[in-house]
Amino acid sequence: MAYIERAITSVLRNRVSNSKCLLLTGSRQVGKSTLIRHVFPGYNTANFDDRLTRMQAREEPKLFFLNNPAPLFIDEVQKENSILEEIKLIADRSDKRGQFILSGSQKPELLKGMSESLAGRVSILELSGLSLREISGVSFNHPFVPNGDYLSEREKELRTYTDIWELIHKGSYPELYDAERDWQDFYSSYTATYLERDINELIAADSLTFAKFMTAAAARTGEILNYAHIAGDVGVSEPTVKKWISILERTGIIYILQPYSSSALSRAIKAPKLYFRDTGLACYLTRRLTADALKNSAVAGNMFETFVVSEILKSFSNAGDDYRFSVFYYRGKDRRSSSDNEIDLIIQENGILYPVEIKMTGNPKAGMAAANTVLDRIPDRKRGTGIILCLTDRKLYLRENLIALPVEYI
Repeated sequence: MAYIERAITSVLRNRVSNSKCLLLTGSRQVGKSTLIRHVFPGYNTANFDDRLTRMQAREEPKLFFLNNPAPLFIDEVQKENSILEEIKLIADRSDKRGQFILSGSQKPELLKGMSESLAGRVSILELSGLSLREISGVSFNHPFVPNGDYLSEREKELRTYTDIWELIHKGSYPELYDAERDWQDFYSSYTATYLERDINELIAADSLTFAKFMTAAAARTGEILNYAHIAGDVGVSEPTVKKWISILERTGIIYILQPYSSSALSRAIKAPKLYFRDTGLACYLTRRLTADALKNSAVAGNMFETFVVSEILKSFSNAGDDYRFSVFYYRGKDRRSSSDNEIDLIIQENGILYPVEIKMTGNPKAGMAAANTVLDRIPDRKRGTGIILCLTDRKLYLRENLIALPVEYI
């Protein structure tokens, strides 16, 4: 399979050259190991998926590091967090940068271990599946903050996506971009491996029940998270669903998008929204086995929204930025009617809030962004230009402060 250049590469090189340790997080099969081996071929490698390697690291750490000297890349490091203390001792004995590169697929556990053992010594990056930019060979690598500078720079390197539903259905795992890889076989194997390796030790239930839960969650991608509804579908308790949602989030399968919080938005809904990180996996779990079946299904709108949100998050993480403090959504009751006001995404930068609507339409209308004015109530923030990301074929001004954009602009 030909190697696809990853957008995060320059950020990765820079962080490694300036930090004693680097942690690369991301779900299984997004290409963490391939990226590190491609960019840093001279590093020694240890993989903690191997039990004998983990056992030596736990029981004889000094011998482990004699056999695996720095510069060292340790894959799936969360499986043996005790090694972090020994890494700290080695890092503190030298001023060398880039001694250790660590990777893992369970972000919260890793971040907790890093904060306890390697605070001030480790730089953290997140790798997602392939982005549209990477698949299309676009070198532009700035987070999607739709101000004038972003739009003018992005327009210098646009690509036309003629097969957007094929891309949404296919998903973003690098292995799928090998021409010989069968889509259904890949996701079947991925799901089985995920259940066996990542979930087996974390749940007190059989894997079939957890797989049923994953399907119920996938059917609700792009929706406000309702634990009770999922519990009813799966036949388990609501606390169990909360625990399992947490497992999906920390292993990188889903993202929980938080609502925008402001005292000025007193009628805002406080519940978060659930998004699958990979639309191909969500399609497989919900048995949308072809792009046409997806495009014509009742969940097409939610899947399109999931795809766009995922691409926007990738634009932040590939630039080395933390999107958790920049990307939100809003839904609240309109005092004048019984209907809800909703803004699909609110992107926050430098005190400016950019409202973004995501619509599966080629004919955008200004009324689709009617809720944007709710942001004018927030006294310490300014409302930026509104965006409707949709299936239009060109940039279109709907109002002076509202632009419809093709997804090529992400």
